[in-house]
Amino acid sequence: MATLYFERELVELKDKLAKLLDSSDTTTTKSLITKLKKEIVKKEKSTYQNLDAWQTTLVARHPKRPGTTDFIKTCISDFIELHGDRHYRNDKAITAGLGTLDGHKFMILGHVKGSNTTDNLKHNFGMANPEGYRKSLRLMQLAQKFNLPILTLIDTPGAYPGIGAEDRQQAESIAVCLREMGILKVPIISVVLGEGGSGGALALAVANRLLMLSNAVFGVISPEGCASILWDNPAKAKQASGMLKQTARDLKDLNIIEEIIDEPFSCAHNNPLLTLENVKAAIIRHYLVLSKLSPTQLLAQRQKKFRLIGRYK
Repeated sequence: MATLYFERELVELKDKLAKLLDSSDTTTTKSLITKLKKEIVKKEKSTYQNLDAWQTTLVARHPKRPGTTDFIKTCISDFIELHGDRHYRNDKAITAGLGTLDGHKFMILGHVKGSNTTDNLKHNFGMANPEGYRKSLRLMQLAQKFNLPILTLIDTPGAYPGIGAEDRQQAESIAVCLREMGILKVPIISVVLGEGGSGGALALAVANRLLMLSNAVFGVISPEGCASILWDNPAKAKQASGMLKQTARDLKDLNIIEEIIDEPFSCAHNNPLLTLENVKAAIIRHYLVLSKLSPTQLLAQRQKKFRLIGRYK
């Protein structure tokens, strides 16, 4: 498992506990095990309780953090994946399909990064090409045709910036997604599970309700990209991350998101099942409210929400 720099002492304690639990000398180790377990709980709280913006970014990017695929496997029943944009190809950076969440039918779309090198390459690290956004739009319009609510799950460093993507109108595909999501007349709920980067994330986030896990990030650019532009030095990413106001607390304060979904105090990558249950409960709670609104009310609410975002002087 990947270990973040501020987790090293905690990992060492857990390794010690594992060795004690494997020991055959239970008489002498029993009291040590009890003591070490208490120490681990205390260390977890001190490690994760007050993460700064850069530490939060690293947690949001953790390879063991639960993502779209984990949510679908754990929380969605009868999932039927749908493929292709009907123009070029199927983009594996975004998975999409029909499924049931707690008895309610949804059209579900989400970025997929992968959790190991093979998966990362297969899914292009969650960075979608234009066909990924065109597939998403096609299926969101299909959802409207059959009056299905839409759920989008966001976890991407950004849209893919390659030459081929630009040749196939990457910016246009994102812009059309933004425009069309703004006028869909079905409930749209978006959840930032990990990293929400730039237009690649925003293209799936024009929603009636935008929710974020407590250690997710959602910003206009990566800290590394921001540092490269401001100081011509990506090594200043930690400094940039504090300026970008991209944590869940920052975005809730700016009225950009509706709810911060709590992660276990040990963070999502250490307790993915509880994290996903919290996400599921939040989605259903907001859907039950939105489902009572008419198409006209849903459209008006979404447009008003975006007009009120931010602070002005």
